[in-house]
Amino acid sequence: MQLALSMVIVILYVALDRFSSPKLAEGAEVSGFKEQSARKAVGIARSVSGLFGLLFIGLIWGIEISSVLVFAGTAVTLLGVAFFASWSLLSNVTAYFILLLHPSFRKGTYIRVIDGDNYAEGSIAEISVFSTKLVSESQLVILYPNNLLLGRPTLIGPRDRLNSVGKLPPNTIPDTQEP
Repeated sequence: MQLALSMVIVILYVALDRFSSPKLAEGAEVSGFKEQSARKAVGIARSVSGLFGLLFIGLIWGIEISSVLVFAGTAVTLLGVAFFASWSLLSNVTAYFILLLHPSFRKGTYIRVIDGDNYAEGSIAEISVFSTKLVSESQLVILYPNNLLLGRPTLIGPRDRLNSVGKLPPNTIPDTQEP
């Protein structure tokens, strides 16, 4: 019985890999990024699904539930940090997957990221695991953390272009004071 259930988990892992790997590669190809980006995404996805597969196989073969609960608590903590902690490198990796598959963030797309009264703008040259490389019209290279790129308002293809980095001009900041 244990052997049969283990085989089912291995078959599910292979099926999940055959479904998700082409989708991740297609998302990277459609976005116009390097093949290396797709390979990184597929490798990370395989590692995570393999880890969960091993966990389930361990449960089948008799690992104590208390050990699994400790592992699950740690995994939930890591996922919480990955999604919500802006200071975490893990949140940059999570944002990498979102950016890689999002159709608006393609290679060559001109964007402006607004951070309060400041901004950074340029064409997307590359999305790596931790940061996105923007190249301004004056060839200034800006590395912007992936988690901040998702957490800040971003203009995709703004009509008017500014200087690449700096303070927003006064007429572009919405007036929040009431008369």
